[in-house]
Amino acid sequence: MSGTGISVGGDGVEARLRRWRMVLGGDGDGTGWVPGGRDVGMDAALSALYGGAGSGERSGGLGGSAPHVARWLGDIRTYFPSSVVQVMQRDAIERLGLASLLLEPEMLEAVEPDVHLVGTLLSLNKAMPETTRETARAVVRKVVEQLEKRLASRTRATLTGALDRSARTSRPRHADIDWDRTIRANLKNYLPEYKTVVPERLVGYGRAAQAVKKEVVLCIDQSGSMAASVVHASVFGAVLASMRSIATRLVVFDTAVVDLTDQLDDPVDVLFGTQLGGGTDINRALAYCQSRITRPADTVVVLISDLYEGGIRNEMLGRVAAMKASGVEFVALLALSDEGAPAYDREHAAALAALGAPAFACTPDLFPEVMAAALEKRPLPIP
Repeated sequence: MSGTGISVGGDGVEARLRRWRMVLGGDGDGTGWVPGGRDVGMDAALSALYGGAGSGERSGGLGGSAPHVARWLGDIRTYFPSSVVQVMQRDAIERLGLASLLLEPEMLEAVEPDVHLVGTLLSLNKAMPETTRETARAVVRKVVEQLEKRLASRTRATLTGALDRSARTSRPRHADIDWDRTIRANLKNYLPEYKTVVPERLVGYGRAAQAVKKEVVLCIDQSGSMAASVVHASVFGAVLASMRSIATRLVVFDTAVVDLTDQLDDPVDVLFGTQLGGGTDINRALAYCQSRITRPADTVVVLISDLYEGGIRNEMLGRVAAMKASGVEFVALLALSDEGAPAYDREHAAALAALGAPAFACTPDLFPEVMAAALEKRPLPIP
């Protein structure tokens, strides 16, 4: 079924009829193929969510019964791989309005945790009963730990290298010599008879000391459309905060601004400190971030937002221009997720680009390279 990413394998006429039956989902679909064995359960699980196509209309059949939904969640995990289960869960939440059922601990224990489910739970945070809160935190923690395992080591290694390279020295140890720069700096000392360059001046990397070298401010839009970005940014914020050479501040905003820096040791606490939904006042958020900058030449500000501004547009752009003029490296990310091309305010994106701050979407895997480039003050690797 292409809409859910479901693949029914095999070749030949029989396999093709089977696939079409699974896609069309009805006895009057014209294929003449009748499900049997395991396919009966698979077909029932699909029909419960997407309905049959025989009448030309699709309607879900899960209803509002928590036990029924819990059984269905168990069925889809039996018949489909995890990646498909996550898509079907998302469709069930969006198509059938099952978000309220996620407030029940039994339901949460049955679902497959993923970034989208975390976003849904965070949007329900304020309505969540105490009996559900610990179960919800366990679901969120599982996703966060998966993301940390995938992203943390590479992020630390990439940024440590960037911090080392940002401190050049003319008296490097042998292991720290930057040979490319050393050769370029000494080309005038080329000896043709020996076919070699005499390096009168060595250029090398300084070792990043334990003292703070750079400051990073993550300014995160917590409007509902930015849920996946909030999850990834919180994980990266915790990783950055664990590096002694980087002082990290994490700020979330809608029409209000909340500084969650003191919770960065646990990204789950950060996530439950957010409140997805509401309006957007980027100008107010940037004003707060700007007021906390003490070393502009050593500071990177990362705005993660779709740029749909509800505040004062000209002041927002003026703050970005002022920060850049003071020496701040300003990065604007339209999304920090794997979800593909985001919706965003193109006019504001163009205005930022005109200020020398191009706005672009970034996957979590690319983010360490983006941050490394910003820390070294070199061109960003824009996709």
